[in-house]
Amino acid sequence: MAEDGVIREHEVYFATLAEQAERYDEMTGHMRNAALFEQELDSEERNLLAVAFKQAVGQRRSSWRIVCAAEKDELAKGNHMTTASARNYRKKIEKELTDFCQTILALLNDKLIPGATTAEAKVSFYKALGDYHRYMAEISDDIERVRATTAAKTAYEDGTKVAETSLKVTSPFRLGLALNHAVFYYEVMNAPTEAVRIGRKAFEDAVREIDNLGEDAAKESALVMQLLRDNLTLWTSDPNS
Repeated sequence: MAEDGVIREHEVYFATLAEQAERYDEMTGHMRNAALFEQELDSEERNLLAVAFKQAVGQRRSSWRIVCAAEKDELAKGNHMTTASARNYRKKIEKELTDFCQTILALLNDKLIPGATTAEAKVSFYKALGDYHRYMAEISDDIERVRATTAAKTAYEDGTKVAETSLKVTSPFRLGLALNHAVFYYEVMNAPTEAVRIGRKAFEDAVREIDNLGEDAAKESALVMQLLRDNLTLWTSDPNS
């Protein structure tokens, strides 16, 4: 319907405006609304959706780490009242972070992944599915952590199947998925050997083919490859690995 198209266009416009104004919480709402229309998100709109939730959640992940450190400090000092205050503030941040994660996870599961018609879109969405379950695992304990970790693992593996079947080894979408999959194994699963295996395979496969790409495509792939190499260097020099 023409009217739906106009409303959708306005939602995307407001999302771009919110991005410029660095109002990422509002940007998530506009891009969620745009994604709920029948029309599939194009690559630019997928990027807007990714930026919105990455920024909104990323700000809270950073805040959570700061408050966790403060809570531990106060506990170590034996300051029970300030420890309790920090704990309550941490839980407030966790609630906000969880709400954003659950919103994007529902959108990915119910609408975006089932409706994706290209391999690039599917891989991007599976990567996001793994990422937001990973962020949930970071702030969860016990059963909830196990659930989130299992869901993240499944999402990364499902995305890898699509990537290996349909995308070149030099595809930045495939490389980006491998990067985050490896980070998941290192940071959440505490399995550095598997993290290095995933990262090294993706990097070495891409190195063999990158000279066959055009200049612009090679630059995009090289950016992700540099991140893979940086992480591999860090992980293989870590005495705890």
